[in-house]
Amino acid sequence: MSTKDLEASMRKSLEATQRNFNTIRTGRANSSLLDRISVEYYGAETPLKSLATLSTPDSQTIQIQPFDISGLAAIEKAIAMSELGFTPNNDGKVIRINVPPLTEERRKEFCKLASRYAEEGKVALRNLRRDAIDKVKKQEKDGDFSEDQSRDEQDSVQKVLDKFIVELEKHLAEKEAAILKV
Repeated sequence: MSTKDLEASMRKSLEATQRNFNTIRTGRANSSLLDRISVEYYGAETPLKSLATLSTPDSQTIQIQPFDISGLAAIEKAIAMSELGFTPNNDGKVIRINVPPLTEERRKEFCKLASRYAEEGKVALRNLRRDAIDKVKKQEKDGDFSEDQSRDEQDSVQKVLDKFIVELEKHLAEKEAAILKV
């Protein structure tokens, strides 16, 4: 695995962690909070984004405008059943979700959740490092690399990992700051 391939894989892993961070509430309404919600629509689990237009008319409201009014009740049910703790308000045409300000206790819970997502991201990055180092060791065993070349390759893999861990930590710090900002 070349360093560019490793970096591309690690970049994808970092982006997945960032998407997880985006699903965590801060004090403001954000349509990405609903990214993980799937709606049972005509017998199939369908992402909410595929069924409706999501918007934030103000900092405390998320508005959901379904493409098909017949799916309104299913969307409302999926939001109510989600672990987000939102109560959807259905007026027959659109669903509005009032995003209440976070309590101090909820802020701490969300910081812990962000830390858990960051740790999962680090584990994924470390797994990619392990796989890359295993390939380098196999190449050394097969005679493709000398011992010195193998050590250099392993060092470069570690440096790539360190760079991405620092970036992930930076994203975590930004998310925690956004959560704790009153």
